[in-house]
Amino acid sequence: MTAFGAAILGCEGLTLTKAEQGFFAGAHPFGFILFNRNLESAAQIRALCADLRSAVGWDAPIFIDQEGGRVQRLRPPLATEWLPPLEDVARYGAQAARAMELRFLITSLELCALGIDGNCVPTLDIARDETHAVLRNRCYGETLESVVEMGRAVVRGCQRGGVLPVMKHMPGHGLGTLDSHLELPRVATDRETLDTRDFAAFAAFADLPLGMSAHLVFEQIDPRPATISPVMIEVIRKQIGFQGLLMTDDISMQALSGTVAERGAAALAAGCDLVLHCNGDLEEMRALMGRVGRLSDPAQGRASAALATRTAPENLDICALRTELDALI
Repeated sequence: MTAFGAAILGCEGLTLTKAEQGFFAGAHPFGFILFNRNLESAAQIRALCADLRSAVGWDAPIFIDQEGGRVQRLRPPLATEWLPPLEDVARYGAQAARAMELRFLITSLELCALGIDGNCVPTLDIARDETHAVLRNRCYGETLESVVEMGRAVVRGCQRGGVLPVMKHMPGHGLGTLDSHLELPRVATDRETLDTRDFAAFAAFADLPLGMSAHLVFEQIDPRPATISPVMIEVIRKQIGFQGLLMTDDISMQALSGTVAERGAAALAAGCDLVLHCNGDLEEMRALMGRVGRLSDPAQGRASAALATRTAPENLDICALRTELDALI
């Protein structure tokens, strides 16, 4: 198989243009990601997924952000509407872990039915009072123990439902007080706290095949944003112990400076494996792929290992799962 392009890319609309088809065929990205602009009906989504895979000539993974709450690309009637995760964890109390497994099992079965087989969860950032509102209620708890327990439940649900989980935001975004879509958060917290709480949450999931970096600075460790910091990537690889496929958070977010192509090249130079580009801008994607090219040999190995973990969804009745979930309240 031809080496994968070092990116996960989006497309502009509900169907692929001829220009996009030709570009994807040459760029051969590792996978694709869908957003609201790409989602209209079940038949249209299934056709788009098939066309994306046809453009690259293989069963490429197709990702989405289906966390629930504000970050939920698919909504009724295409998929179940969910509360923000932090609210559901509180609502289910002692039954929260089982509820989260069922919630993400249902979500995964819904995604697979549409041709989508990757979800950018679990969100393993530990919430604080000061965590920016763009992230806080997307978290699973305010303690290391809660985040690990709920995160494991989310992973079980994804895997049982035939969906690849992507843990985020490595090595931890819970201390960020700014929205990294718009600004660069800076964290001055001491190293011991980071090591024993924020970084430890991800260390508990070092066995997962896919992870996503964070766009924020840990001032006590390195002045560069984690996504483009060789020092922080070493923390992820050595201290946290993550040996899976490491993608960036959306490279077009304004926490990073420079052109999109420059940001992507810097991320790969720092040690990320591939670049996530989400906005579907074809000219940006052309420039990006001109800089990042194909996966390195080690990254290609990690990509193949991640794909080897894909499994078919369990044959389950979603209505019965919803009934069980409702009974947990």
